[in-house]
Amino acid sequence: MIWCLAAVSILLGMAVIVLLMRYRKRSRQLAYIHDKLNSIINTGTNERLLIFDYDKQIGQLLRNINQLLDHSHRAGARYAKLEIEIRRMLSNISHDLKTPLTVVLGYSEILLHDRELTEHEREAMTSNIYDKAQEVLNLVRSFFDLAKLEAGDIEMVLSKVNVSELCRLKLLSFYDLLTSQGMKLEVAIPDVDMYVMAHTEALERVLDNLIMNAMKYGADGKLLGLTLEALNSGKVAIQVWDKGKGIPEQEHHRVFERMYTLEDSRNRLYQGSGLGLTITKRLVERMGGTIGLNSIPNKRTEFTVVLNTN
Repeated sequence: MIWCLAAVSILLGMAVIVLLMRYRKRSRQLAYIHDKLNSIINTGTNERLLIFDYDKQIGQLLRNINQLLDHSHRAGARYAKLEIEIRRMLSNISHDLKTPLTVVLGYSEILLHDRELTEHEREAMTSNIYDKAQEVLNLVRSFFDLAKLEAGDIEMVLSKVNVSELCRLKLLSFYDLLTSQGMKLEVAIPDVDMYVMAHTEALERVLDNLIMNAMKYGADGKLLGLTLEALNSGKVAIQVWDKGKGIPEQEHHRVFERMYTLEDSRNRLYQGSGLGLTITKRLVERMGGTIGLNSIPNKRTEFTVVLNTN
């Protein structure tokens, strides 16, 4: 009996020692987690916590913490990128507003103070003032439209749209402008009409933006094309392409960013706000579609919009 009590006491003692050792080890692990997290928060490093495999509960906790740190790091990177984008956007806004307003103020001052202007000169200056004021108004509208799109404030009810007929009408509306620029038109639209689920006004704006973009950047190639194709997936692809200078491969990922323009496009006839393709992408996505770019400079640059048929 005494031997049994002694054995039980020894076992209990060993159990207490084991529990005490585990407690101390877990305490050290928790202290490590506390200190390491403080260090990561205070220094802003991208470090992660070591995983202790011999303690399943602590190991799971560490894995969850690391996942949270990964998420926090990605969110921080997105925020930093957004800050850079906003600063660049504000800089471009300042440039795009300052240029036409400077012209307006300059002509206005001449009209106010120069009494020797001929009627023809006054009419020309007044016309320029009107055109530049329209530029400012269109830019402000573009910002307003983009803000509403990104906030989800634009209601977009989709319906069956005859995309074949819409493309034909849109190209017809641009025909005189294209020919005046010496650009030829190449069209591939099947005889059988195709339909897509879309919002008519939104799809018209998408086509307007893509055609104007092709005219602006593809003028040197003297050719603009539009292809309409039924895909095996039951969708329809609209492709607007040109053979102009194109977009360098390293710039492809940026073309749908706010305020993105190629550096040498800012003084061209069809200068844009840099918001056209951003708005285009948002509109296409709101209609349940996708838009992509493929460009080989001076050979072929194409934007492809894919929309659902039902």
